[in-house]
Amino acid sequence: MLIAMKKNSGVLAVFALLATLLVSVTHLLTAGKIQEQQQKELLKVLNQVIPAESHDNELYKSCTLITSEQYLGTPAPMPAYLAKKEGKVSGVAIEAIAPGGYNGAIKVIVGLDTSGVVTGVRVLSHNETPGLGDKIDTRITDWIYSFTGKKLQGEKDANWAVRKDGGNFDQFTGATITPRAVVGAVKNVSLYYQRHQQELFNQPLNCQGNS
Repeated sequence: MLIAMKKNSGVLAVFALLATLLVSVTHLLTAGKIQEQQQKELLKVLNQVIPAESHDNELYKSCTLITSEQYLGTPAPMPAYLAKKEGKVSGVAIEAIAPGGYNGAIKVIVGLDTSGVVTGVRVLSHNETPGLGDKIDTRITDWIYSFTGKKLQGEKDANWAVRKDGGNFDQFTGATITPRAVVGAVKNVSLYYQRHQQELFNQPLNCQGNS
């Protein structure tokens, strides 16, 4: 019995080792493809929030980390991608968190030109209720496009709120919390940009994976 148990233990150990090696090899073979796909998805979103004609650099490589819990909705460093045209900064795309979503945090990316005009906004991730809060997704409605071309006129700009709160942005029937959170997040990113623009432009490119 003891010999059989030792034999079975040895077989299990060999299988465990082989399984570990298989996982490791699979990871090595797919890691490059996964990273390439992630870069493609990121570039696709960046080109949606920053007009392609406004820059000639590789946006995903021109990345710096910024930190501001007050304006970015999280204490964690968030990526900001600098758009450049002939060596001069022409805009930026900043990732941020809208912490006040109905079902948790909503991650957004906001594009702005050098004068502070919003060039595009996209929702990167959310857990909002299907049929209600998920209308922030471009696959559901075009609501998120309502930010494009708008510029925040200071912290007390009353237009930057949903209509229920006296602003210019539509809310969703039965779901005011979600659009309110997104409007607030885009407003806060705009405020951060207005107050830290030159500081942002002069920061080193320090996101992991920059080359």
